[in-house]
Amino acid sequence: MKWDFVLVCDLEMNNIKLDNKRAMFLAQLEMKRFKIKKIQDKKKAFYGISAPPDIFQKYVRLLRNPDKGVEHRNELDQVSVTTRIRIVHFILNKIEINSDNKPEILEDLIKQKVFETAFPLHDLKDGLGKNLKKEWARWRDVFYTQPIAEIRNYFGEKVALYFAWLGWYTIMLLPAALVGSIVFLYGLVHFHSSQISKEICEANTTIMCPLCDQKCPYWQLSDTCTYAKVTHLFDNEGTVFFAMFMALWATVFLELWKRQRAKDVFWWNLYSWDEDEEELALEIINDPDCTPQKYEHSYLHSTLVLLGVAIMIAILIGIAQSIVIYRVVMTVFFTKADSEFIRDRANTVAVLTGAIVHYLTIVIMTKVNRVVAMHLSSLEKPRTFTERENNFTVKVFTFQFFTHFSSLIYVAFFLGRINGRPGNYVRIAGQWRLEECHPSGCITDLFIQMAVIMVLKQTLSNCVEFLTPYFKYKYRTFRDRPKKKDRVHTEEALLDKYKEDWKRNYRLSEVNVFSLFDEFLEMVIQYSFTTIFVAAFPLAPLLALLNNILEIRLDAIKMVRLQRRMVPRKANDIGIWLQVLEGIGVLAVICNGLVIAITSDFIPRLVYKYTYGPCAEGNNTNLDCLTGYINHSLSVFHIQDFEQHTNAFKPQQFQDVVDCRYRDYRNSDDYSFSVQFWHIFAARLAFVILFEHVAVCIKFIAAWFVPDIPQSVKNKDLSAKHAELLDHLSVIDHSIQV
Repeated sequence: MKWDFVLVCDLEMNNIKLDNKRAMFLAQLEMKRFKIKKIQDKKKAFYGISAPPDIFQKYVRLLRNPDKGVEHRNELDQVSVTTRIRIVHFILNKIEINSDNKPEILEDLIKQKVFETAFPLHDLKDGLGKNLKKEWARWRDVFYTQPIAEIRNYFGEKVALYFAWLGWYTIMLLPAALVGSIVFLYGLVHFHSSQISKEICEANTTIMCPLCDQKCPYWQLSDTCTYAKVTHLFDNEGTVFFAMFMALWATVFLELWKRQRAKDVFWWNLYSWDEDEEELALEIINDPDCTPQKYEHSYLHSTLVLLGVAIMIAILIGIAQSIVIYRVVMTVFFTKADSEFIRDRANTVAVLTGAIVHYLTIVIMTKVNRVVAMHLSSLEKPRTFTERENNFTVKVFTFQFFTHFSSLIYVAFFLGRINGRPGNYVRIAGQWRLEECHPSGCITDLFIQMAVIMVLKQTLSNCVEFLTPYFKYKYRTFRDRPKKKDRVHTEEALLDKYKEDWKRNYRLSEVNVFSLFDEFLEMVIQYSFTTIFVAAFPLAPLLALLNNILEIRLDAIKMVRLQRRMVPRKANDIGIWLQVLEGIGVLAVICNGLVIAITSDFIPRLVYKYTYGPCAEGNNTNLDCLTGYINHSLSVFHIQDFEQHTNAFKPQQFQDVVDCRYRDYRNSDDYSFSVQFWHIFAARLAFVILFEHVAVCIKFIAAWFVPDIPQSVKNKDLSAKHAELLDHLSVIDHSIQV
């Protein structure tokens, strides 16, 4: 006999009240003619649950044999294993017992420890499970094609669509990674030949203003030669092209995925599947006298949810600002360090450690965000599980987006632009100066932040994700190994194959209804990093590609070998995640346009090249068109105008210095913004408008040019409907004649 579900309880909890509730729940199952088999093992009791065939026969007739295209169906009831598990899971979670003068369902009983857990069983010894274990869930098969049809038949459509989407995303990352690598190599080839880097490296006589108020020295611009060269790797002529390419790539990726999804669900006979109809059918099968839950909306609850979301976003932005304060304070601390290496690179070290602190806040706030999102979603009183999942998804992603990107947004668009100027700095608590950008731009700071977070998330997080269930399983297996004195009894117990199979499944790591949600969230956050600030980090698609090649097998091994079997769920798309991905695509166009216009020095260089440089007005010279750009981009400050509490350190060679330079476009007499500042400001604004309009037009054209659903799928669906109507017509004609 095949057992659909297993319930587990702890025998060490000698509580008559809990025992009575357990007996009441099992009695309700028996009233529905479920077969129950109890197996006791020392501290645990296992209850195998098998549903009667008529439940599945009702399902087939009500929904007109929805599993007719599925292989490996049960010949008796004509449903697949995944459908059996889904139906039994639905009924188990709908059964109510009246205890303590209130109705309680299985979820409540598990919270009260009446039952410890409930799960469907893996079937890895033969059939589909054996094939997946041997041919898919192995590291050696990392470059092999995924068996999506078999995944669907074993785990259900929802999991199959996740792996189909992840595989498609990974394939589409190939051109993005290739173009990003070419842009990076272009910067690498010109590592030593950039005119701006040359000017910075040769600026031995350009004295820069101190980076802090107390004991920070004046310094030569040439001291940051290496930093300037590294900046050119990510801020070069190829950056604009790559940003535009990624805007087009994001659109084409989603449009091609919609086509692939349509093909898959058509072959699965789910092209016209109606989730509400299936939900109603399951409700009727469980209780023919049930009343469908009505759609509800409460403006009060919606207002409370909006207020809660706003408060949570404000908290997350506040955490991002605390990271800014950390970097400001640590910059001052590192400039006073004993190590000359750290002193000379105080700003870079502060940014690097700040990125690590940012990663730690992500790890912590991810758990907090889930709890808050769950409570806010409960306030909305969703009608179905899908509605609840969609509400939860939107809130968690919103919170996670601000957790991941608030600090990056500050670095990209505010760092070095709201810090004031020498003699009139903006200070935190009237004491610490805000950070400044390097004379060659702020884009390297953004790159460092993104690189650290992506590398840590794709190494540490994946290691934790895989090793945690692995060591848990190994520990439970070791803990439950038979002792010498129990060997005789164990050999007798082996005769009961159910017991060993159930115990093995019990040792696996627990899964919940949002286990697949976690996988989607991880990949969508990665997709955000790959698209939103990709202009500052052209290697992001390459890192994502390498991660995803391993991620597919990691998830496969985890689901097949280390975790209990997920409850299969039927679906014909990836749900709300598609809208989230489309929103990210639009946001990517906006952010990349702003990165090029504001964070990058592309626009100031362009304005200088055609307006102020040696090539202005079409002058033919043998000089590079950017010759003199660095001197043009630095303003002059008179040391005598420093604030009174500024106590800068003057090295011996700078004793006669009366002026220092800083990154800005200001007049040297009254420190007001110069004409060049307003010229560049207008050019930046014009570029943002032009870039975003062009990119959005390209996205719309690409979306129109690539239909969501292939014509072949539409034609086959049309033919199927035509044939079905003809069959109905023949039945009608026959009944009339009779």
